[in-house]
Amino acid sequence: MSEDGEKDKDRTSKRPSRPVTAAARRERRASARPDGTGSGSDSETGSGKGADAKKRPAPKGKASDKPAGKDRPTPKRERKEGKRGSIFTRLIRFVREVWAELRKVIWPTRKQMVTYTSVVLVFVAFMIALVYGLDFVFLKGVDFVFGG
Repeated sequence: MSEDGEKDKDRTSKRPSRPVTAAARRERRASARPDGTGSGSDSETGSGKGADAKKRPAPKGKASDKPAGKDRPTPKRERKEGKRGSIFTRLIRFVREVWAELRKVIWPTRKQMVTYTSVVLVFVAFMIALVYGLDFVFLKGVDFVFGG
């Protein structure tokens, strides 16, 4: 195996876990870039002047400088009604998509779950006591007014 292959193996094994916060993702993206700024190399900007060229607004020129098609709305996609697939294929795809979405969920820890549950139970007990108290007061008020 070459020396480069060993470096790649070391790099992937030492890679930290996926960043959780947006700030951590931005920091990780910035550290992955060679110059620490921008979204790519200087050749992508077309200017060859480095990161400073990205900060300046584009020069105003002729209307022909715009890429073709920017002034028109995006065309609608044409749906192929014949390519829907069988009911089983669609059901399997639905289950896969649900499973993929469930993997994205940030599940609470046991401690958080106990805290949230106790807060909900205390709130519900308070609301029950409040409604019972108001009901009792209104009942006594109606008895007093109408003499019951």
